[in-house]
Amino acid sequence: MSNDNQFVALVLAADRGERDAVAGYAGTVCKAYAPVAGKPMVIRVLDALKKSHKIASVLLCGPPQSLLSSCEALRHRIDNKQVKWVENRDSPARSAAYGAAQINPQQKILLTTADHALLTAEIVDYFLQASSNLVCDVTVGVVRHEVVQNRYGSAKRTVIRLQDGNYCGCNLFTFNTQGRVLVDFWQQAETLRKRPWKLISRILGWRAVWSYLLGCLTLEQALQQISMKTGVRVRPVILPFPDAGIDVDKVEDLLLVESILAQPGAAGHQV
Repeated sequence: MSNDNQFVALVLAADRGERDAVAGYAGTVCKAYAPVAGKPMVIRVLDALKKSHKIASVLLCGPPQSLLSSCEALRHRIDNKQVKWVENRDSPARSAAYGAAQINPQQKILLTTADHALLTAEIVDYFLQASSNLVCDVTVGVVRHEVVQNRYGSAKRTVIRLQDGNYCGCNLFTFNTQGRVLVDFWQQAETLRKRPWKLISRILGWRAVWSYLLGCLTLEQALQQISMKTGVRVRPVILPFPDAGIDVDKVEDLLLVESILAQPGAAGHQV
């Protein structure tokens, strides 16, 4: 039996491709272990999820088993069954599909990533409450680019520019039973995530491309197009937290989150 107010958190924790630049800079065997203010990023994410009132359990997909012994804090949580672990697959979408297959089909899923170093229980609870209030199968967390810019003007983020505003992804998604179909759809799109116009053309067609290029496509319209293509009802959750739009893809991102957490009294980010 599933609890409609509770989610299983699925955390993707494998590196993307060859030796990761962040891991190389941090001197760790994988990016998820890169320390931020003295604590591995993956542990920061797990701590945020543990403090959330809406998370029933956590499933970690990755890092590979051969690397688990390199992070004592993570190994301890797995050994003590605070976190369940499964081996990752060779891409984020395939890892998400494999991880979701291990979870009760009736259970709602929160999907996030181990490089979300600024994630807090407040962000998680806000996103899940807002998602629960929507009639849909999938929710996608986004933050307005101007919100990120207003707080962290120098931060370079991937921006989706639409008619009703510019948005940054937050690596936060929810899926109900029907919504899991969208994970397969994601596998078509994952290689195009840094090229929004090409993603829109591949998935939504050329009419949507022209609307995007001419600035005529809204966020709701873009997600409605995906809903029509897949039969899965997708809705956005616009988050008010600038930190939600910052993950650690690059060394510059690592330095940014370090500087944020070094600020005196950084709200919700105690070391």
